[in-house]
Amino acid sequence: MLSRILLVMPVELPSPLVHQFAVLLLIAIPVACAAWTVTHEEVFREPREFCKRMSQDCKALPQRKFFYLFTCEYCFSHYVAALALWLFRFQMLYAGWRGYLVAWFAVVWIANVYMNVFNLLRLDIKHENVTIAVEQADLPSDAKQ
Repeated sequence: MLSRILLVMPVELPSPLVHQFAVLLLIAIPVACAAWTVTHEEVFREPREFCKRMSQDCKALPQRKFFYLFTCEYCFSHYVAALALWLFRFQMLYAGWRGYLVAWFAVVWIANVYMNVFNLLRLDIKHENVTIAVEQADLPSDAKQ
């Protein structure tokens, strides 16, 4: 009796759970890409520096928080994920507003996992490049040729 209760979902899913999970993993990629690009890459450096300055100098709390969201990948990913869910009409587990809410937090979480993995890879590559440069600087001048 208990196993039969555990196997029944409270609401019938709009699509299979495996499909929802695959879509979740896919939607989180552009969300992570957009959030990382705006908050870290050189192409948005000037607007990001302006937002950082405004987030520190504005007197009103709502203004400071508004400008801060463009400097924090975690904060910004919430807004990018909301936009992605609106564009793709993606819901998880439930139909309606509950499905959007679950999907929103799931996309944000997966996107932030992607960004953390990307950051670790960048740090590892940078560490290897520094190690190689130090090793080459330590070589005698005749061994460098």
